[in-house]
Amino acid sequence: MIGAFLGDEKMRLILLGPPGAGKGTQASGIVDRYKVPHISTGDIFRKNIKENTELGRKAKEYMDKGLLVPDELVVAIVEDRLKEADASEGFLLDGFPRTENQAQALDTALEKMDTKLDKVINIEVDKSILVGRAVGRRICKNCGATYHIEFNKPKQEGICDLCQGELFQRSDDTEETVSKRIEVYLNETQPLIDYYTKKDILVTIDGQQDINKVLEDIVSALGSEK
Repeated sequence: MIGAFLGDEKMRLILLGPPGAGKGTQASGIVDRYKVPHISTGDIFRKNIKENTELGRKAKEYMDKGLLVPDELVVAIVEDRLKEADASEGFLLDGFPRTENQAQALDTALEKMDTKLDKVINIEVDKSILVGRAVGRRICKNCGATYHIEFNKPKQEGICDLCQGELFQRSDDTEETVSKRIEVYLNETQPLIDYYTKKDILVTIDGQQDINKVLEDIVSALGSEK
């Protein structure tokens, strides 16, 4: 049971980390270990829009106009997702909250559900390393598998190991674009880091280590003895 990990508490987590920090890999490891759903705001939006829910229709109105979906609506969609049965035993939130206002709204929503966050995991990686990771990334056109020209090479150059699809570099994976993307993230996220530090639930993890060591450090920080 999840409750065994933090006394009688269930594991409710947020995952923070800049583009290229390996959040996707670590999210998979966390979800596999703690048996909680990986809740990504992007996935929630797509699901609501596909199922034509009321919240989905409202969100689509803004997205179709190229506008940001208002915090109030984003929070409502996340809150709706957290009330689903699979999230009753804990969750891993990824991509939300993005601002301090959203963080405060999430706290209010969880309070109404008579629960609260356990930990916020912040994966830190030096900006120069993040740029190198992104610029060297290659993605399979067919199945979406990800490789790196230095750290995770395919067996055959330019060919996916899994499906033999062609590998390509994303047009926005250039040094200049990636640097801007990281700067925007860091500037936006610092208030969140300060917010959760004050609440004494933030744990910062060195994301420049081997991916298995990163997961080990996360597990250790969460106090799990599984």
